[in-house]
Amino acid sequence: MAERKGARATDRFRRKREAILDASIAILNQKGVKGLTLADAAAAVGLSTTSVTYYFKRKDDLAAACMARGVAWLQEAAETAVAEPAPRERLHRLLELYLERVRLAVLGQAPPLPTLADLRALNEPRRGEVFEAYVKLFRKVRTLFDGPDTAWLSRGRRTARTHMLLEQLFWSAAWLPKYDVEDYPRIRERMFDILVGGLAVEGAVWSPAHAPLAELAACEPQEINRDTFLLAATRLINSRGYRGASVDKISAALNVTKGSFYHHIDAKDDLVVACFDRTFEVMRRVQRLAMTLPGDQWLRLSSAAAALAEYQLSDYGPLLRVSALSALPEPIRGEQVAHSDRVSDRFASMISDGIAEGSIRPVDPAIAAQMLNATLNAGAELGFWVPGITQKAAPSVFARPLLMGIFVR
Repeated sequence: MAERKGARATDRFRRKREAILDASIAILNQKGVKGLTLADAAAAVGLSTTSVTYYFKRKDDLAAACMARGVAWLQEAAETAVAEPAPRERLHRLLELYLERVRLAVLGQAPPLPTLADLRALNEPRRGEVFEAYVKLFRKVRTLFDGPDTAWLSRGRRTARTHMLLEQLFWSAAWLPKYDVEDYPRIRERMFDILVGGLAVEGAVWSPAHAPLAELAACEPQEINRDTFLLAATRLINSRGYRGASVDKISAALNVTKGSFYHHIDAKDDLVVACFDRTFEVMRRVQRLAMTLPGDQWLRLSSAAAALAEYQLSDYGPLLRVSALSALPEPIRGEQVAHSDRVSDRFASMISDGIAEGSIRPVDPAIAAQMLNATLNAGAELGFWVPGITQKAAPSVFARPLLMGIFVR
């Protein structure tokens, strides 16, 4: 009898814990770690805050548990996908599993997957625990490239492709809501087609024009002015998250006083917005320069992609990771998403023009543009995943696989 009561109590504990996680993931996806509170989680499931602390003592415990559950699901999906016999089949299966899970979540038939963008906003030891699980997932997805046909890929190039591929899954959360769920199977096939076939027509070569990076930067990086200040802030936010990029750390990175922060920026949310403004201006400047190049749209698009990939690892980079969006209040976040969409829309126009003139393969321009934007944004972390990579190598190692095909030599 006591055994049965213990089992029932365990079941109740598990069900309530899962309900708290379901509700908390929705809050996390909407507000980020900064906006997730134990009180909001408790209210969402009809409990008191004290009751929630029985399951999760601190906010970081709750946020980490949300992310860990998402990583665990992705790990299972990756293990299922890599059981397929060849790289292409594995890739297709991974896309199929992921988009089906997103579809079920939209229909309310499965819990939503948590965003992992705010992982760096967690404090230790939770951050380290979740990141360790993510690295295990990353390594499993990397085995997707195992096989005789891809034996030519070095470890670094496999790692870069894995980072790019996972970013496609995570970035899709930003643009999939524009589509009806009944379109998800078609979207899966379009994504698969772009990843495998790239955007280049048969016979096209990878020979992007060189863009002087100094022309893309708003100023010389040595000067202690607003742009240099924003560059230091961008680097800290990318590496430590919104919570970790304190005023003290930004000031220390530039060897200036805290008063300099308030000279350049009024508040921390304003800082993130200013960093995004700088990022989007660089991207627009690259696009404008690329569109003036003599030649076809393939040359212009590949040159823009190469310039931005190189910029990320230059003295002027990186650009702000989209993960910082989760720290912003919703109205401001919407404005920044609109800026990002305009960058993608310009890429889509370049792709459409290239399809019309025959220099770019017929693909879905809107999806291809979002996938290109995702790749270029993820380039900010390429140096972490592929230590020692040079800025000159970044275009061919990271941008080229999307534009030429992820399995193309």
